[in-house]
Amino acid sequence: MAVDVPVDPSADETPAAPDAAESDAVLARRAQMLATEHWGLLAARGTAQGEVLTRITIFLTLVSAGLVTIGLLGQATRFDGWFAGAALVILGFLAVLGLMTQARVFNVAEEDLMYVVAMNRLRGAYVDMDPPIEKYFLAATADDMAGSQLTYSFLRRRSFSHLFGSSFMLIIVVNACVVGLLAGGIIVALGGGIGWAIVVGLLVGLVIMAGFARYGFWTYQQAWRNHRPLRSTPT
Repeated sequence: MAVDVPVDPSADETPAAPDAAESDAVLARRAQMLATEHWGLLAARGTAQGEVLTRITIFLTLVSAGLVTIGLLGQATRFDGWFAGAALVILGFLAVLGLMTQARVFNVAEEDLMYVVAMNRLRGAYVDMDPPIEKYFLAATADDMAGSQLTYSFLRRRSFSHLFGSSFMLIIVVNACVVGLLAGGIIVALGGGIGWAIVVGLLVGLVIMAGFARYGFWTYQQAWRNHRPLRSTPT
């Protein structure tokens, strides 16, 4: 009577080790898919940056044209009659466009961070497939906050000059000036003195700058609260 040899239940669940050719094929296919995703992220990032720079250029051109128009109307009307109404309409139009442009700048800044984090994660995947290549990457291979900061500036730490000279701050300052002029114009149109108009305009402009800067920092913090990195930057 033959006795059946006991079978290990886990034996069927253990896959056979692939040979070298199969492993190379799998790695090559994986690298190709990751590279395709990487190029897609690069293209999307470039498109978003080009679009927002065009929007900023259009807005600054309209601001320049609007202020020149107000100056010409002032000369034509001797700053009397319907000049105040026309100036307020132009400034109001520029303020609305400025807020729309500001919102787009915030959104693209968040999108750019999203693309940088995604490409950091892909570089981490490259390192997982071929660990020796990690030493050749200057950009980060970790998709956490420290990794994003390294990718944005891998030769030196980012400083206040990066923020101060950014398009983010440029559009905030321009919007603060436009809205401040609008607020001062409203004070004058209501019969207030020039002194009061200057004070109110300055206060409104400072509030706009502080509010937008705080909102931008809040969106940056929210983005990181919602992200779960797969790889952390070594301390």
